[in-house]
Amino acid sequence: MRWQFIARITGILLFFLGLSMIAPLLVSLYYHELAFGDFIHSIAITTIAGIILIIGSKKRGSDDYINQKEGMATVALAWMAITLFGALPFYFGPEFTNFTDAFFESVSGFTTTGSSVMTNIQGATKGLLFWRSFIQWLGGMGIIVLSLAILPFLGVGGIQLYKAEVPSPVPDKLTPRLSDSAKILWAVYAFLTLAEIIFLLGGGMPLFEASCHAFTTLPTGGFSPKNASIAHYNSTYFDYVIVVFMVLAGINFSLHYQMLRGKTLAFWQDTECRFFLGLVLVLTLIMTWNIYGSVYTSLKDAFRFASFQVVSILTTTGFGTADYEIFPGLSQALLFVCMFIGASAGSTGGGMKCARVIVCCKYCYRELFKIIHPRSINHVKIDNTVIPNEILRSIMGFLALYISLFIGSGILLAGMGIDMITAFGAVASCIGNIGPGFGSVGPTENFAHMPVMGKWLLAWCMLLGRLEIYTVIILFVPEFWKK
Repeated sequence: MRWQFIARITGILLFFLGLSMIAPLLVSLYYHELAFGDFIHSIAITTIAGIILIIGSKKRGSDDYINQKEGMATVALAWMAITLFGALPFYFGPEFTNFTDAFFESVSGFTTTGSSVMTNIQGATKGLLFWRSFIQWLGGMGIIVLSLAILPFLGVGGIQLYKAEVPSPVPDKLTPRLSDSAKILWAVYAFLTLAEIIFLLGGGMPLFEASCHAFTTLPTGGFSPKNASIAHYNSTYFDYVIVVFMVLAGINFSLHYQMLRGKTLAFWQDTECRFFLGLVLVLTLIMTWNIYGSVYTSLKDAFRFASFQVVSILTTTGFGTADYEIFPGLSQALLFVCMFIGASAGSTGGGMKCARVIVCCKYCYRELFKIIHPRSINHVKIDNTVIPNEILRSIMGFLALYISLFIGSGILLAGMGIDMITAFGAVASCIGNIGPGFGSVGPTENFAHMPVMGKWLLAWCMLLGRLEIYTVIILFVPEFWKK
């Protein structure tokens, strides 16, 4: 393990993180806020820490190849460092009284979870609210993927970093050069973000609020500068615009690239995309039927609020326009299941991912089929491509770990005095990078009342979910550190 190499990569990322804090500093200066000094302190500390790591880890030997262990260690440790230093603007600001809350908000932002401990969001400074949204935008496509786009020297052998960070069971390069693939992904990401800002402005939303919401929609983050989230506007137009962009954010970004290049049937030809869009449609129709008459007297309103909640939770964005805890039991159960399924692989969404769910279903069917026909030879396929056994093992292991960590973390949180519904709802929300949960962390509540150890546990769950579990949990396997 080349610790100096890992330290240098972490230092470079921290240096650029410090530079990214200039954006909220400029926002704070534009609105004549006295809190701009908080960002100056944060910029100084973060950039200096990055420079120290860079200088203190002089380059030795060749970095032409990064093995899998180094890639996983680099991504996990770099993300931990980024979330720690990203918490500084929160900690120095008047809105937070302790580092635990600041760190929780930072992790929730960078991992695009959207769970918050802020009780008066609209009372915060514009600079802090912008930083809160901006870190979700940075975390959505990934700090490491961004580094591959702007730091050419990481393009050689950087596939291990890419595989460890990109939220996808089988990350594929769009071009032979990894740095070019990263640039393409970020270009599509930025294009869709700009498009959403324009549509929100067209409906009359102020530029600052439109930018903040776009910065948190495309990464499926869910932070809003309003206490009531999207419900604050009570606008059918805004609801449907955000629904459309949440759906786009939940689709594999490589398919967007194909669409932009003229492959008009890219969405339809992809099995996972058809599954995801079909799931959105079916669940929306079921929930519309379920809440029509019991919660909403208008069919139009029932469809509007059902579609928003389904898309928001399934894509793990977490925006809210309604308190889904007053919905009938069937609707709540469907939303709870959505928390685990998640969006498409290669999207910015969290959860297990639709691709893994499809593979798991096909794998289970194959095993049942083999019981009936023990001599048959069947392969699990997606889009006529055979899934190799090592990928099958990886996916089934991931699902087993995901459920095990969900149960274990829920029990630990319940052991801290949290009621069962809240405990398991909070863990499902954080490990799936969703935002709102159930119980006292529902869509109209927040996480401020959680005990200190509970917040650290949930922050850990957020990192596990964002980095696809293996990248983080592997650090605790003794064999990982052996030569």
